[in-house]
Amino acid sequence: MKEIIKKAEILIDALPYIRNFYGKTFVIKYGGAAQTKKELKDSFAKDIVMLNFIGIRTVIVHGGGPKISATMEKMGKKPEFVHGQRVTDQETMDIVEMVLGGLVNKEIVSLITSHGGKAVGLSGKDGGMIKAKKKIIKKTTPETGVDEIIDLGLVGEVTSINPNIIDSLEKEGFIPVISPIGEGPNRETLNINADYVAAAVSSALKAEKLILLTDVPGLLDKKGNIISTLKKNQINKLIKNGTIKGGMLPKVQACLNALSDGVSKTHIVDGRIPHCLLLEIFTKEGIGTEILN
Repeated sequence: MKEIIKKAEILIDALPYIRNFYGKTFVIKYGGAAQTKKELKDSFAKDIVMLNFIGIRTVIVHGGGPKISATMEKMGKKPEFVHGQRVTDQETMDIVEMVLGGLVNKEIVSLITSHGGKAVGLSGKDGGMIKAKKKIIKKTTPETGVDEIIDLGLVGEVTSINPNIIDSLEKEGFIPVISPIGEGPNRETLNINADYVAAAVSSALKAEKLILLTDVPGLLDKKGNIISTLKKNQINKLIKNGTIKGGMLPKVQACLNALSDGVSKTHIVDGRIPHCLLLEIFTKEGIGTEILN
């Protein structure tokens, strides 16, 4: 009987959060280990379905870098990266679009559907949803001190989001699952960082939360402890002293972009923990790092 009562208490503890978030939109960037391990895939899908059944609208933006690289190698093409960005010629772009828009996207849709949700897969090109431009990266040459422009090929950054197709699907109770592919000014297909796409989508939807699933516990301080809560104005100091660095920089920048455009809260959460979304959203302690205005 004690165990049964404990389960009831857990549900009651979640009630204030359910009440506060009912009818709100959460944008979730799905990637890393949560996207590759079977038990974590099922855990993620169940969390998404539950959120929708209790009235929280969810929009998923997914990555798929390891799967793209593996497919390229099978096809005899070696992946190439500069500053963590995939160099994307036309042949690579064709593989990216095939893997993200086809294989990965439809697997996520099928997974959510198998657990009772109604998911629909989208590319950023569908309905003119994601407009983009080529991303320019500059690197200072040590010998001359002059900035050199690096051409990454068909790599883009978001210029605008048209949320109409997402709004239409949400009103009908569907869960949009978006691959981070956009259309350039000359109708060329561009490969875009999924964190930045998720931030741009959350801004366009005026979402309550942007949640980025990662393969780390959250933002860590110099002693390796999780920083549970951060305010936007503390970020620059942590970047300057090296606390925030490497692969965490684009994630933090994505959070800052979303906060600047009206998103209420952003979260960096460990996707390696089963039911990480429910633990972060419906408990006072949370399990990752929240960044807020």
